[in-house]
Amino acid sequence: MEPVSLVLGAALALGGVMIGRLLPRRRPSAPSAPPAVPAKPSTPQPICGCGHHLVFHNRESKLCQAQVVIPGRWVGQSGGSYRPCMCQGYRGPVPVDEYYAPDIMGGDS
Repeated sequence: MEPVSLVLGAALALGGVMIGRLLPRRRPSAPSAPPAVPAKPSTPQPICGCGHHLVFHNRESKLCQAQVVIPGRWVGQSGGSYRPCMCQGYRGPVPVDEYYAPDIMGGDS
C-alpha cells in the first residue's frame, strides 16, 4: 500500500474515535421506561432449583413442602389443580448462620 492511504485511514480512524469521545452521551428518550435489567435484591435470596425459597423446604428431609399449580388446559380440565412440588431436596445456596458477637469495646457507647 502507498503511505498516503495508510496515513489517511489512520487519520479517519483517529478522528472517529475523537468525535465519539467528545460528543455527549445520549440520554434515553423515555425516562419513565423500566430498566432493561431488573435491579438485584439487596441481599441474595436462597432460591432452590425448583424456584421455591428455603423456607418451603423441610429442615430434616430437605423435601419441598410447596404446592405447584397445574393449569387445567394441560390436563383437559376447565380450572387448575394443585400438586406437591417434586423437588427432592434443597439445592440452593446455604445462608450463613448468624451469631451474636459481644461488643469489643465493652462500653456503653
